Amino acid sequence: MASVYDFNNIETKWQAYWEKEGLFKQGEDPNKEKYYVLEMFPYPSGKCHMGHVRNYSIGDVTARYMTMRGKNVLHPMGWDSFGLPAENAAISNGIHPNIWTWNNIAEMRTQLQRLGLSYDWNREVATCHPDYYKWMQWIFIQFYEKGLAYKKENPVNWCPSCMTVLANEQVVDGACERCGTAVGKKNLNQWYLKITDYAERLLADLDELEGWPSKVRIMQKNWIGKSVGAEVDFEIEDYADKLRIFTTRPDTLYGVTYMVLAPEHPYVKSLVAGTEYEAKVDEFLHRLQYMTEIERASSTLEKEGLFIGRYAVNPLNGERVPIYIANYVLMDYGTGAIMAVPAHDTRDFDFAKKYGINIIPVIEANDPSIDVNNLEEAYIAEGKLINSGKFTGMDNKEAIEQIIGYLEEQGIGEKSINFRLRDWLISRQRYWGTPIPMIYCEHCGWVPEKLENLPVLLPTDVEFTGKGESPLTTSKTFRDTTCPKCGAAATREIDTMDTFLDSSWYFLRYTDSHNSEAPFDKEKAKYWMNVDQYIGGVEHAILHLLYSRFFNKFLYDLGWAPTSEPFKNLLTQGMVLKDGTKMSKSKGNVVSPEVIINQYGADTARLFILFAAPPEKELEWSDAGVEGSYRFLSRVFRLVDEVADRVKNPAAGESDPREDKELTYVLHNTIKKVTDDVERFNFNTAISAIMVLVNEIYRYKSLEKQNDALLKEAVEDLILMLSPFAPHIAEEMWVMIGHEPSVYTQSWPVYKEEALTKDEVEVVVQLNGKVKDRVSVASGLGKDEFAEAVMAIDSVKALLEGKTIVKVIPVPGKLLNIVVK
Repeated sequence: MASVYDFNNIETKWQAYWEKEGLFKQGEDPNKEKYYVLEMFPYPSGKCHMGHVRNYSIGDVTARYMTMRGKNVLHPMGWDSFGLPAENAAISNGIHPNIWTWNNIAEMRTQLQRLGLSYDWNREVATCHPDYYKWMQWIFIQFYEKGLAYKKENPVNWCPSCMTVLANEQVVDGACERCGTAVGKKNLNQWYLKITDYAERLLADLDELEGWPSKVRIMQKNWIGKSVGAEVDFEIEDYADKLRIFTTRPDTLYGVTYMVLAPEHPYVKSLVAGTEYEAKVDEFLHRLQYMTEIERASSTLEKEGLFIGRYAVNPLNGERVPIYIANYVLMDYGTGAIMAVPAHDTRDFDFAKKYGINIIPVIEANDPSIDVNNLEEAYIAEGKLINSGKFTGMDNKEAIEQIIGYLEEQGIGEKSINFRLRDWLISRQRYWGTPIPMIYCEHCGWVPEKLENLPVLLPTDVEFTGKGESPLTTSKTFRDTTCPKCGAAATREIDTMDTFLDSSWYFLRYTDSHNSEAPFDKEKAKYWMNVDQYIGGVEHAILHLLYSRFFNKFLYDLGWAPTSEPFKNLLTQGMVLKDGTKMSKSKGNVVSPEVIINQYGADTARLFILFAAPPEKELEWSDAGVEGSYRFLSRVFRLVDEVADRVKNPAAGESDPREDKELTYVLHNTIKKVTDDVERFNFNTAISAIMVLVNEIYRYKSLEKQNDALLKEAVEDLILMLSPFAPHIAEEMWVMIGHEPSVYTQSWPVYKEEALTKDEVEVVVQLNGKVKDRVSVASGLGKDEFAEAVMAIDSVKALLEGKTIVKVIPVPGKLLNIVVK
């Protein structure tokens, strides 16, 4: 009787073996080619979900495969463990964030270990551990000392009831998610990093990232948003200061019919002070307090504006143009002011129509059916300039440089490059984050903490009430200190860092995670970096990946990071769906990995999630698919169990050379396909090829005469190819056929080129385009030889009896179509 596939005991047994043997611990080896594979580390919420299983299974197949290919593989795991949920748990449940977080880490670590992932847990990091955030603070100080960290005032979301700052995601329909009170704005002095100093490099170096999906590179390019144009000064009537705007369309300057300021623009208050418009402007600003910048920048936003009773003067033609404020113009982009040309900009056109503002065309349409003097919509194509003074008649694109030159000659403007990218606001009015290591002294200003005093530890004597600017303000021991520079009484910064900072360099810390003297050893980083394969969700395509590139470039400039870019190749996996939608508790469609592992085993969970769809595509959950994966593994286990004795002690005997050749062909074709598919992350088709091989081995095993030595080769290679996908069962089967563990340390099978050619091929026979038969003929025949060979077969002759052949269409090695009447 065949053994039963007891996945529970098998998986427990081999996980214990791997841990005891330290199989996944790796160090630097100058004699071996390194390979660094990394999945984005998780926030320790306490429960793994199917998205985690997919992400980490993809990485684990890659790590195991590369190990079997002889690479020295670094495959670490850790925890992005600072963040707001831990603080909310403290408020709701009265449990300290530190306790809540470490309990969750312990639970999730156990869950990941049950999946059989080949992590080097000796390199584990947690961003909330003082050993980690000490060096986060050190990096911040390097930014500060290089002039790349600074403070400025910025409005934040403020709940007057909870008396606390809210993140954008905590504002729901303009109200606090905790208490439902209308949210307002409050100006706070906060810390920024000057990522804009790296904008040009971040943009240019995207061209080097050939191993990244093009859509991710495009998303980053658009986020950085480089624009080449001109800055132009408009005088404001009866006002001392000029209004500077940035435009990418200086060719349309003669068509400006109104100006728009961001409502927060510093000129607005003084322009309306003491006028009939002051109260209206105040009311407009009050309404905007309940909108986030994301909402205001949305293309679907209904554009609202307000004339403020003042006029600017077009510097090229002297025309008076009214000044408006509007909800869609943001202070943080460009100069916070725009010129509006409704004839040639869709947004400006809609706004002008809504508020009855003049529309003056300055580009003649190339299409004679379009009358630019009676536009139904903005004309945004190219053409010749009209109504444009001395530039009239010029091609509008060619006129751009000439108009910029004229602006510079007249001292009213200059060529300029603008970026959509803004400096990174990194202050958070939170407790559970890395303390910003800065001290304010009345005599010295802002001073960084001494390096020997790092880390600046989070205090434990805090209260979590959900009220106030930050729980750190409740500590009696944290805020008061002495100035590191002059020794006078001073106060600590009570803001903590945005958690995106913690995840912007963890890949470097993994190379030397226990170093207490430096963030990492430069030589170790030089050996391992950059990351050969990074894997994570496309939702991180912009912020996390952009910030990581920024950090890495900064550390590269300091001589710490060995490469300018951190990630050589990037794979963004698709979401796991159920019933066509993303799994979520609110929809009640969550499938727990623990339930699947308990019912079917980790290998089944891994195999299904890798087989169901290509990694970059969305995956629809299927209970039937899970059961099918389990049945397949059970079938493989039975196969190996049935032939184990013969594989251990292959007997000499006669076999059918043609059948041997067929099994050899399928085996080596499978090795080639699985190898190629794993290299390209086509795991679903690799698994499909393994299934074909299993069927062929079953067929061969049923023959009267078999070659045990060939059967041994086929079963061994089957187990080796299956092992990255289903490592536990592969380990068990490897031992079942007489080998010492571990299959993880074996070499990946290599196909033989000569075995990929068949002596005979099966081809289709068609009559008048309809399939009538399938026959075998010699491979490698030319057209005429192929046609003669097929038509000489008895079954084909029978098909042609009583018919007149009109034409023969041969496709050697595939089909013969015979046209008859």
